[in-house]
Amino acid sequence: MTEYDFAVIGGGSAGYAAAATASRLGLRTICVEGGPEVGGLCILRGCMPSKTILESANRFLTLRRAKEFGLSAGQIGYDAAVIRERKRKLIAEFAGYRRSQLEDGKFEFVRAHASFLSPHELRLVTFEGKETDVRFRFALISTGSELNVLEIPGLAETSFLHSDLALDSDVVPPSVVILGGGAIALEFATFYSSLGSKVTVIQRSPQFLKEADADVSGALTEALRKQGVEMICETKLLRVAAEKGEKAVYFLNDGVERRVAAKELFYALGRRPAVAGLDLKAAGVELSPSGAIRVNDRMQTSQPHLFAAGDVAGLYEVVHIAIEQAVVAAKNAQRLLKGKELGRIDYRLHLSAVFSHPQLAFAGLTEREAVNQNIPVRTASYPFADHGKSLVLGEPEGFVKLIVHAKNGEILGAAAVGPEAAELIHEVVVAMHFRATASDLASIPHYHPTLSEIWTYPAEELADA
Repeated sequence: MTEYDFAVIGGGSAGYAAAATASRLGLRTICVEGGPEVGGLCILRGCMPSKTILESANRFLTLRRAKEFGLSAGQIGYDAAVIRERKRKLIAEFAGYRRSQLEDGKFEFVRAHASFLSPHELRLVTFEGKETDVRFRFALISTGSELNVLEIPGLAETSFLHSDLALDSDVVPPSVVILGGGAIALEFATFYSSLGSKVTVIQRSPQFLKEADADVSGALTEALRKQGVEMICETKLLRVAAEKGEKAVYFLNDGVERRVAAKELFYALGRRPAVAGLDLKAAGVELSPSGAIRVNDRMQTSQPHLFAAGDVAGLYEVVHIAIEQAVVAAKNAQRLLKGKELGRIDYRLHLSAVFSHPQLAFAGLTEREAVNQNIPVRTASYPFADHGKSLVLGEPEGFVKLIVHAKNGEILGAAAVGPEAAELIHEVVVAMHFRATASDLASIPHYHPTLSEIWTYPAEELADA
């Protein structure tokens, strides 16, 4: 039986980062990928394909607004098949590069399904059915997530889209009802509405993007409504049905039963950790009530020599954090070998972004989180509607918001809803990394006119307070 210092299950962003780090640290490493494709969720069916098709939608939206800028674009249209082919080409390139990284010989890479035989043993079954058992001293589970289909009456009998299917479709429906209120739901709402679909988004919670502050979520909600997207929150889904060539959704809203129908139904009610088939019981790995692998801030599971990172750990479903977690895990495996103190993950600079139109992004603590943690804070906001560069761009929707500690002015969090919000948020993240105060940020020169200078206005307000 072959023995390894470090075994990685999953060859996505987290898995590759862990395997590369462990190998670089001198650990004999194996990485096992059991999915039908190599690349991981972000590359194959997540971040990259969604942003690729959204870029097409954003450019089409610009063409639709040509007259507003004194331009004539002539007869405009789009070809959904070409949008898909561009996406396929780019994703094939990204996935090919990831495959080359996995196969470059720095560590052993195996295409097989992995399951635990014991806390220190794995059984690998190739696609051809060949079985191999391996032993390891440490292991990382980074198998990602999968679609979580809830039991809604009629859903199983009604065909529906979800992100995996929609990202490889060459059809843009004339109308669509989207179930869900998170990033996937709102990004696809932007995609479809920009290309001319009539879009309705139905959310069960009282607000869309429930992890964001209400004012931040509300600004994006209102902006989408102005674009013609029907946004309905605080609902209870009753049933789904195929009726007269359409997909109908019945739900309660304000105590009244309502019906919304469209040509297509899009399911975006969340994902779940992909743990099926791993036989975690044999490894002694415990799950949280949500079904995620329970981990501590050293990325250890209930078995100290077994780690988990990425979506399967259920903490933050974003790639940069999955990579951070994986690197911490690999380094901690080496530290355990050498009897050194383990490193800890720090989520202080946690980032989230939604590539809707307008974009939404936030970093660090939200105002609600600060209140819940009894941290005294002060906040200040500034609207894009009063900012020169955003008006020049014709993008006045939204605002930026800074959250600082009430006593020393240190920047604890920030949010932006508006043009290039996902880019703008990084200026504040850099400031937060160095534990800058609002006064520090206000004192840094910003070129005029730029989008970035909008941060100086709330910073100045908080610095003077």
